[in-house]
Amino acid sequence: AYARAAELCGGRPLVIRTLDIGGDKSLPYYRFPEEENPFLGWRAIRVSLELRDMFRTQLRAILRASARGGVRVMFPMIVSLAELRDALALLEECKEELRRQEVPFDDRIPVGVMIETPAAVFMADELAAEVDFFSIGTNDLIQYLMAADRGNPNVAYLYQPCDPAVLRAIQAVIQAGARAGIPVGLCGEMASDAMLTPVLLGFGLERFSVSPSAILNTRREISRWSIQEAQEVAEHVLTLETAAEVAAYLA
Repeated sequence: AYARAAELCGGRPLVIRTLDIGGDKSLPYYRFPEEENPFLGWRAIRVSLELRDMFRTQLRAILRASARGGVRVMFPMIVSLAELRDALALLEECKEELRRQEVPFDDRIPVGVMIETPAAVFMADELAAEVDFFSIGTNDLIQYLMAADRGNPNVAYLYQPCDPAVLRAIQAVIQAGARAGIPVGLCGEMASDAMLTPVLLGFGLERFSVSPSAILNTRREISRWSIQEAQEVAEHVLTLETAAEVAAYLA
């Protein structure tokens, strides 16, 4: 399946995220253990690093598909250097297995991580030194920053992409990527929010990951701004103190 996807991309970048289950993402054929708080529990890269045979199978498949060109691998919900290095070591083991079997693959396949926890934000410079790209996962990042379950209507008012804490965290990650010379993308509903487009552009974001239905609208919104105008908006936003103030200004 990965090889077919790579062929369809025709050499253009194909980012394959490793298994990202748990929390609000379930599998019909896999029974998760009962957890009091699954969003803070066994999910994403934590599952892969424990179920290593499964993880190796996926990594080998990604590597084999990389022989078709353009393939990149991305690890979700990384929270520490130790976790990242564990995943990278397993990737190297899979590379060595394929070398011994003389199976072709891209030996320099780009590796990225998703930045979606406060821990990853604070460690962004260190993480950037060991990978080729970042993707900021805003859906999870906002709920972890604000300690507010995005599916809970009782605390929905706290789940605010306009909150200064969220915006400062995103800016910090983009700046860490710039210092390391690696590209930073942003995904989640925030990426296609037209109100926030100038802020993200002003922060230096160059890659917006949106659903297919939002591509044209997002392109149109980006085209409305010069970088200088967007930077002026972003600079002013950073002087504001509440999500309501930010939303009112951007509106």
